[in-house]
Amino acid sequence: MRSKKWPSLLVLAGLAWITPLASTQTFPHYDIRHASAPINIDGTADEPAWRLAKPVSDFHFNVWKEGEKEATEVKMLWDDQNLYVAYFCHDKHISASVTQRHGPVSKDDCVEIFVSPNPAKVTNYYTFEINAIGTMLNRCRTDWWTGAKTWEPEGVVYRTSLQGLPRKDESAGDDHWSVELAIPFKNFSHDAGHTPPQDGDEWRLNLMRIGGITNAQASTWSPLAPAEGFHTPAKFGFVRFVNQ
Repeated sequence: MRSKKWPSLLVLAGLAWITPLASTQTFPHYDIRHASAPINIDGTADEPAWRLAKPVSDFHFNVWKEGEKEATEVKMLWDDQNLYVAYFCHDKHISASVTQRHGPVSKDDCVEIFVSPNPAKVTNYYTFEINAIGTMLNRCRTDWWTGAKTWEPEGVVYRTSLQGLPRKDESAGDDHWSVELAIPFKNFSHDAGHTPPQDGDEWRLNLMRIGGITNAQASTWSPLAPAEGFHTPAKFGFVRFVNQ
């Protein structure tokens, strides 16, 4: 597993812009820039397009009581086919054992992206949850979906830096793990105004991370109140697709 460091979030924090929607709540914003070159989904996110992308602002530890607040760095890109998401998780205690499709991956070190393609109907959203060894759980929480609790998105390609291991137990050398994900825009055609998006289109989403056995912290990009769960679409942040 190759080690790397993305630019310091402290240096780049000022690049994120926030807009107050209520007197007591602000929501993070992020410009998703058009990929400057093709993306190869291999779990490393080391192409020139990724190096040019800026990370989102810091994650919030909404229910933190004790333990180390390990950083999560996320970048996003898009092209005419896909939304791309890359997670880089600083982690000294990596553990994952769920290998069943749609299994309870939240018991492991995992990340999740919640996507609402229509800000006017933010309660229609889609989830992509992936653990450190590459097991994914998906749900479609919309007013048009009448299928099972789980959902099978079309054409999603993803890979973690620990992809394919039968399990991952904590070890002394643990330092980080990563996820790279390509989600075809056709999965959002029921709700999005345009697929692919047009320059300036705005969506809502949130980014989440849960720890494993040791130091099992939970954090999100857009902050939540302690009593609120991850599935709180009214608190999703804002992203804007920028064609540059």
